[in-house]
Amino acid sequence: MPPLPKPLFETLRALLDAEGEITLGELLDAAGEQIYGLLVLLVALPSLVPGLNLGLAPVGGAGLMALGAQLAWGTTHPWVPRRIQSQPIHKGRIKEALAKLEVQLARFRRRAPLQRPLSPRWMGLCIAWTGFLLALPVPLPFGNQIPASILCLLGAALLEERPTWAWVGAIASLANTVYFASSFGLIVRTCVKAFHALVK
Repeated sequence: MPPLPKPLFETLRALLDAEGEITLGELLDAAGEQIYGLLVLLVALPSLVPGLNLGLAPVGGAGLMALGAQLAWGTTHPWVPRRIQSQPIHKGRIKEALAKLEVQLARFRRRAPLQRPLSPRWMGLCIAWTGFLLALPVPLPFGNQIPASILCLLGAALLEERPTWAWVGAIASLANTVYFASSFGLIVRTCVKAFHALVK
């Protein structure tokens, strides 16, 4: 039986507490087989930070759609442009958001002796769809924070091989879809306005 991956927060704390500047590429190299889970977390976490989510959510959502598609397709190692890999990680804000996420996850963390493995294809599709929801310019309360939180949970499920977290994330993504669909007209009008602003 292969060894269980290192606990999520133990891995990330060690990486973020290291002295000096850390690039995204270095984090990805350290992640190894957990690279998809780590990437999903790193891309989704900034959208939880107040003041940053409005500007980063569409870009992060697009990146997560690409990650989810690669995972669903069965790509072993996701393609990340070298220029992006060379970018330094802003440790302070990431660690702050990570600490808040850990508190929430600790409420239902539970280890089971035997667990069914996660389906990469199923997880990839769920991440891609939730990334699409994150990318939408939704003028609703917590319109960006909700899908970002779900994506963090899905990333954590990938990192720690926790199917229960994946199921919770999938159900939350479905509920988020219903929440957005209930205001479909408002979302469409906002997207049209955003498109017109871009083409002008």
